[in-house]
Amino acid sequence: MQKMRIVTMQLGMLATNCYLVINEETGELVIIDPAGEADRILARVRQMKARPVAVLLTHGHFDHIGAVASLQKTYSIPVCAMAEEQELLQDAQKNLSGLYGKPVTVQADRFFRDKETVQLAGFLFQVLYTPGHTVGGCCYYCAEEQVLFSGDTLFHGSVGRTDFPTGSMGMLHDSIHRKLFVLPTETTVYPGHGETTDIAYEKRYNPY
Repeated sequence: MQKMRIVTMQLGMLATNCYLVINEETGELVIIDPAGEADRILARVRQMKARPVAVLLTHGHFDHIGAVASLQKTYSIPVCAMAEEQELLQDAQKNLSGLYGKPVTVQADRFFRDKETVQLAGFLFQVLYTPGHTVGGCCYYCAEEQVLFSGDTLFHGSVGRTDFPTGSMGMLHDSIHRKLFVLPTETTVYPGHGETTDIAYEKRYNPY
């Protein structure tokens, strides 16, 4: 089993969690939701002496994609997202960046389908389509390491907002119950904001 280490960086005005997922045996690195402050991400990657191989996006809101362009330019690595999120990624109004006076759009290089698996940095990521926070939101599940990167779908004791463009509380509730709460209870959840949690705790205590 490859050795996974997860480094959490809280970035941007909304303290978004950006995750650096490194294979300590090979030095390869996957960057999940590069929220912004590209210089900080680049400095941390250099410090870790890691080699980025891909960017994974859980969804396209501005506070999760701010450093994508810099990472694409610096490393020439693919940026991946759910196929259903393409329109939001390319629309500054829908991804909310236009509301903050600094429009940001992203052209992803690869679009996933539900339950697709992809091997990156020696780890197998399963893509779980979890619409609700946005129409193309997804989570990334690594079964062998028992970890889930949940974006803004599931938080510690809470869930993502659904009052933004393409959001739906009904879809979010369905996504969480059908896709996430069926995972092993010991699965550690790394959310887009706030502290880590696990599936057991959320099934028991999450009011949503």
